[in-house]
Amino acid sequence: MFAAALGHPALHHVGIVVRDLEAAVARYRALGFGEPALGDVPDQGVRIASFHAGAGYVELLTPTVPDTGVARFLEARGEGLHHVAYGVPALDDVLRRLAAAGFELIDAHPRRGIHDWRVAFLHPRSCGGVLVELVEVEA
Repeated sequence: MFAAALGHPALHHVGIVVRDLEAAVARYRALGFGEPALGDVPDQGVRIASFHAGAGYVELLTPTVPDTGVARFLEARGEGLHHVAYGVPALDDVLRRLAAAGFELIDAHPRRGIHDWRVAFLHPRSCGGVLVELVEVEA
């Protein structure tokens, strides 16, 4: 049902929660990744280091304030995979189709993420326990 509602989504990025962003960036650079784009997403209370990885990205994220979803995730589960993101065209339309199909939306309307991307999240209950982010891409 997910693929039918989205069309043919492409893997856009994976988000990995870390406690120490500087140390994590150093580890990923040692793996061969280049210099990341760094940025804050204040409404989500996170600082992100975004590395190009082939056609997609790897995002390392760390909380900047204590009472956010990412901070609670880190406290409860520790460092690790936080979300998987898929690129979709016409994000508003996709969100309407998913809601009509019974998906639980965290974001009924897109918000701005790092790189000024338009993004929205789907609740893990709708996606087999995985937090899914949708990122608007050109068709």
